[in-house]
Amino acid sequence: MRIDPIFLIPFLLAAGPMSVTISTPSAAHQANHDPAAAYAELIEAERAFSAAGANRPPAEGIAAMFDAEVQLPTRDGITNGREAATAALAANPSSRGTGARWHSIGGGVSADGSHGFTFGYLDIAGGDPARAHRRYLAYWVKRPEGWRVLALRQVVRRPDEAEIGPVSPIIPPSDAVRNGGNAEAVAEAERAFSDRAQQVGLRAAFLEYGHPRAIHVASPNGFAVGLPAIGANFDEARTSPLNWSSDRTWAAASGDLGLSVGTIRRNGPAPDGQPASIPFFTIWIRDSASGQWRYIAE
Repeated sequence: MRIDPIFLIPFLLAAGPMSVTISTPSAAHQANHDPAAAYAELIEAERAFSAAGANRPPAEGIAAMFDAEVQLPTRDGITNGREAATAALAANPSSRGTGARWHSIGGGVSADGSHGFTFGYLDIAGGDPARAHRRYLAYWVKRPEGWRVLALRQVVRRPDEAEIGPVSPIIPPSDAVRNGGNAEAVAEAERAFSDRAQQVGLRAAFLEYGHPRAIHVASPNGFAVGLPAIGANFDEARTSPLNWSSDRTWAAASGDLGLSVGTIRRNGPAPDGQPASIPFFTIWIRDSASGQWRYIAE
């Protein structure tokens, strides 16, 4: 297994007490919201934040998107809450510059239009050129004031990395069955994913637990789109050097999209110069046919 790219690129994928949160929109919102319209609204909001961020300090522009409960992976673990996350961004030298712009190339939305995600490219102007160009993954929640980012990950791009084109969004049909949010089910899926990796190895587990259209933001050579591309990040070792589980989870009230946040740890001592643990978040989607949860982005 090529452990260095997977484990060291912030931020990839823990045991301990778990705090569970479910975001629940109003019954009228669930009944009347069209998922396609909700996704279009999300993309419009993201574009507006980006346009405003072009003329503000990068940390300030990015933080303007943050939800009050935002989860931001850092080298020191997960930073919880808007105030702490904003301070962490501002303190990071990589966030210095004259402005930031970003644009998504894909994403998805829950059937009730209350949760969504986007992924794409983010660029910092006037800062460190070596860290100016990035990939990002964002998980969004719809609040009374509009769409806000509940979790954000950024990964510095390789100098020779080309952008990939748009990826079709995952939008449930307007008549999709809405079975109720269940954040505990998301946590159970994360635990089962890790447990399976201990039995069959990381590559097999990633192939087994991934949605066919899953994306991986922290792959060594750019976005990995689809299970074959994700599986190529691992060799066929039948054991896992890593284990993980959720510390906090969220689920849309429609029960088809969720977020898991936690810490990934080594099963043995860390090699010199490598961390013993790093934070992660995973975006999960429930398959409408089987009812099973599968990761869709991480």
